[in-house]
Formats: sequence, structure tokens, C-alpha cells
Amino acid sequence: MMTAGKAHPQHWLEEDLAALAATHPAVARALKRVGPPEPRVRPGGFGTLAKIIVGQQVSTHAARAIGQRLTQALGGRLGAGAVLDASDETLRGAGLSGQKVRYLRALAVAVETGALPLRRLPRMEDAAVVEAITSVLGFGVWSAQMYLLFSLGRRDVWPAGDLAVRGGFARLQGWEARPTEAQVRDASEPFAPQRSALALLCWRVYSEAPL
Repeated sequence: MMTAGKAHPQHWLEEDLAALAATHPAVARALKRVGPPEPRVRPGGFGTLAKIIVGQQVSTHAARAIGQRLTQALGGRLGAGAVLDASDETLRGAGLSGQKVRYLRALAVAVETGALPLRRLPRMEDAAVVEAITSVLGFGVWSAQMYLLFSLGRRDVWPAGDLAVRGGFARLQGWEARPTEAQVRDASEPFAPQRSALALLCWRVYSEAPL
């Protein structure tokens, strides 16, 4: 499913949460208990995808620090050309592992060659966006879903593989244990096509009381 390419969470989050609450008592109870989640918006483009790589398997604080050092090392702009012009020593000096250096270079090559058509992504179907991003070394489905949700503002993104989404969904549903990815994916069907709002709510519910 594709929604308007320029839509962002603040454009539809309140509306979709209200619609979900009207038809799903569990959502209404969760909203009353923890309040509505804040929109999360990230700019589209190379920099956001690069920061997804930077943030893999490190804390939010560490990712922010490494991202800042990387941007400074590249002359103040986190762009594909700057990455390709930089030496491995420069990139590693900012705090990137050898693996992340390879991932970042692969992303830069994909963008520079057009293999990853960043400007066309907002006009592409969700599944096509996922396919395009996951074709780049270092990016899995979760990373592509984060770009769909936060940068492209798609309204029916459901990251069932995210542990916090699963934990929040379990608490919202009143389940005692965190369910499997497959269980969460199947159980989400009645919430379509507003699962992006549901995911944001699940993150908020989980942050209030992690499983």
C-alpha cells in the first residue's frame, strides 16, 4: 500500500489514533493510560540512511556521538560523495567499525550510481521501497521500515520484528509474555491500514512498562 509521498506522522497520527481507539478498546485504554505518542520525523535522504548504519548495535547516545564525529570528519556534511572521498582511516577514526565502513561505502555507491533511487522512493510502493533499501549491503527489513515510517510518513508500516513493538503490543493486548514476530504480524491485521500509528503507540506503551 502507498500513501501520499509527502505525508509525515504529524499529518495523520492524531486522526489514525482516534480511528483505532474508536474500533479497538485496547487502543483506547492504552491512550488513556500513557497518552498519545509523539510524532517521529526524520528527513529523507542519504544522511538518515547513513545514521541508521551508524546506530546499528550501539546505544542512542553512542550513535549520536559517532554521527556527529562522522559529520565533522567529512567536512560538516554527511553525503554520499564525501563518504566515497574519505579514507577508511577517516571513517574509522569517527568511531565506525570496519563492517560499518563497508556498509556506509556500499550505501554511498548505491546512491551515487542510482542503484538506490532516493528521489524516487517517495513515489514508490511500500514493498518496492523495502526491496530497494534491503538490496544495499547492511540494510534489513527493519531498517527499511524505519525509513518508510519516519522519513516517508507511510501510514501502514508494522515492524513486527522490533522487540519493543512486540512488547508494547503484548501489553496493549493484555498478553503475559512477549509474542513471536509471526504472532504479532498475524494479530495486527485488524489494525490495518493504520498500523504506523499503532507501532508508535506500542513504542510508547513499552517505554512506560517494558516486558
